Amino acid sequence: PIVPVPPPVTAATSVPDPDPTAPAPPLLPTPVPGPDRPVAVAPADPAPPSMATDAPSGTSTDASIATADAPAGPAPAEPAAAPSAGPPAATGAPPPAAPAATSGPGPENAPLNVPASVRLKFDVTGQQGPVPLQGVFGELVWSQDGRAYDANLTLRFLFKTLRTQHSSGVIGSTGIEPARFSDTRKTEVASHFVRDRGEVVFSNNAPSVALLPGAQDRLSVMLQLGALLAGDPARYPQDGAIAVQTVGPRDADIWLFKVGPEETLALPMGEIVGRRLTRNARAPFDDTVELWLAPSLGYLPVRIKLTQPNGDFADMQLREPLPGAPGR
Repeated sequence: PIVPVPPPVTAATSVPDPDPTAPAPPLLPTPVPGPDRPVAVAPADPAPPSMATDAPSGTSTDASIATADAPAGPAPAEPAAAPSAGPPAATGAPPPAAPAATSGPGPENAPLNVPASVRLKFDVTGQQGPVPLQGVFGELVWSQDGRAYDANLTLRFLFKTLRTQHSSGVIGSTGIEPARFSDTRKTEVASHFVRDRGEVVFSNNAPSVALLPGAQDRLSVMLQLGALLAGDPARYPQDGAIAVQTVGPRDADIWLFKVGPEETLALPMGEIVGRRLTRNARAPFDDTVELWLAPSLGYLPVRIKLTQPNGDFADMQLREPLPGAPGR
């Protein structure tokens, strides 16, 4: 991705009413602030490498991981940093941080395990119209020091930057708490989480929306979902769902992720098991977002697939996890 953008909404202040004719999965809401609920935070500079990932977008004009001018067709020569043919041996995962203690059974006490600093490299494939998307590489850099965090996702073709997403904020009582999110292609658009006013403000002068507890942006949401599952996997059984207010650079909406089964994935880095989470399209121009979070790597995303209504898609698969820079 860099991820698509869901269609504009007037104000995402609550989860939309489900279709009364369709069975609704049990909702497992994101935690709301709780002063007595600790959050486990992995060390900012682990010795072995670990992993993390990027976030989706969702409107018809902002849906593809690659930009409209992204190259397609025969794959060009790979950049010098690209791996040699054949998947490299999988690297060791860092020891998981101890789960946070809870003070009660409610969702406000949901334990989290925020990932340590990490740098991830992805191979990106897909389809844009009649031609394949080839030769695109993604890199996600996640840094945190236990108090503040910084996340940056960049997509490149050879030495050209196609798109960048950036998220920054703090590690708080609800886990990852964004303060600012930006999405840059040729120009930057951004959203600001104004917590003292309880609203999200957009740089393009779109109407502000109410800021809900546990809200994420399209980059941080991947890491927050992993932190929730890593904190207590049994809390999110198969066929359940997790509702998250997800903020893009121009709008916000409630994204409902259905929890699926664990699947064995053959990725460029090697074979690994991932828990599948799916956000299905709810409106004509919504994207479908599929995530695979690896239990052996602290439920960090190892594969992200975004599919547009017209069938175009982008598929990011982990090629190489590297140690992250300590702190921010």
